[in-house]
Amino acid sequence: MQTHEFTVTETVRLDKLVAETVTTISRSQAKGAIEAGQITVDGQPAKPKDKPAVGATIHIELPDPQPLDVTPENIPLDIVYEDDDVIVVNKPQGMVVHPAPGHPNHTLVNALLYHSPLSSINGTLRPGIVHRIDKDTSGLLMVAKNDHAHQSLSAQLQAKTNLREYVAIVHGNFKEEEGVIRAPLGRAPKDRKKQAVVADGRPAVTHFRVLERYGNYTLVSCRLETGRTHQIRVHMAYINHPVAGDPLYGPKKTLKGEGQFLHARKLGFVHPTTGEQLDFTAPVPPHFMAVVNKLRHEAGLPVDKVI
Repeated sequence: MQTHEFTVTETVRLDKLVAETVTTISRSQAKGAIEAGQITVDGQPAKPKDKPAVGATIHIELPDPQPLDVTPENIPLDIVYEDDDVIVVNKPQGMVVHPAPGHPNHTLVNALLYHSPLSSINGTLRPGIVHRIDKDTSGLLMVAKNDHAHQSLSAQLQAKTNLREYVAIVHGNFKEEEGVIRAPLGRAPKDRKKQAVVADGRPAVTHFRVLERYGNYTLVSCRLETGRTHQIRVHMAYINHPVAGDPLYGPKKTLKGEGQFLHARKLGFVHPTTGEQLDFTAPVPPHFMAVVNKLRHEAGLPVDKVI
């Protein structure tokens, strides 16, 4: 049995409060646990939408994760770093991170399980997965090989002390050289498959900086302060600079590719055991670089510069 207990310090929905306080529990997991009676407020059953008073005690008792039943698959991995606690992998565009409806296999998790044991904290479908990137986003992910590492890396995400920097090609030309987008994100009211900027969403902060200008397109770096679903894609669209190639949030007339031109280029965190700061960089993949060089050529810029 996994047990957690904490005291309420702000008045928000119970399912949201649990997910934001206990980083290993998602909001959907929190909702299910509340409905199953596994989460109580001052010893009493509650509902996901309840807003416990400041000072109330939240007690959580979750059953231990079931044995992993995801099939390990011998799929090649681009491993950037590995030790007894963590794996840093450079995920290719087109690979789903973990099994889900519609993608039961051939995922990064299937490949990782063939390679190494993983943390059990996220249960049977997402073992070892501390954070995710979208199927058609390429780049760096940190993966936990044991529960100690998972808890440490999750805590760093919650404290916003780790580095996650992306590079993207976006539509339009910026007036500014850099900026910060602070806009809360949640489910889109009219399309449950999409995220949107909504008043009652979870806080989301993206720092952006212009790298190169191509006229109708701009190359930018985006540093995540928070890590909400589709955060960069939604935030860029929100300021009228959608990510090129984005099938959900961008225009139909865009750059040709296999999805959004978005790459997780830099990743940094404190090692869970040694306390050492680790920083990694993954080069922009060839298909992405080819489009950048085409845009550079059209804009009269040098094409031999490394991003």
